[in-house]
Amino acid sequence: MAHYAFLNQNNVVTEIITGIDESELIEGLDPETWYANFRGQTCKRTSYNNKIRKQYAGIGYTYDEVNDVFIAPQPYPSWSLDNNFNWQPPIPKPEGFNWYWSEKSLEWIDATEL
Repeated sequence: MAHYAFLNQNNVVTEIITGIDESELIEGLDPETWYANFRGQTCKRTSYNNKIRKQYAGIGYTYDEVNDVFIAPQPYPSWSLDNNFNWQPPIPKPEGFNWYWSEKSLEWIDATEL
């Protein structure tokens, strides 16, 4: 069993399905090609264990054709994509678990102080 992401014309994931194993053929075609032809939509395999295309695709993720990776939606306008295709805040997150990002003030806020 394998998972496949369907993309719209902007390479944004619109749906994920569970399909046949990627090593099997359907009517002589690999599953990505067959599913794409059947649906009339680009199809890319994705992996729960992140072995291909960087990470498991989700609805709203973007597929980067050049780097063959799925990229999560940008969490905040101020965050930027690093060389490993992860979104990074303008200021590193402090140690601990109770921090949340304030886009308004562009800083980490300690939730325990609220």
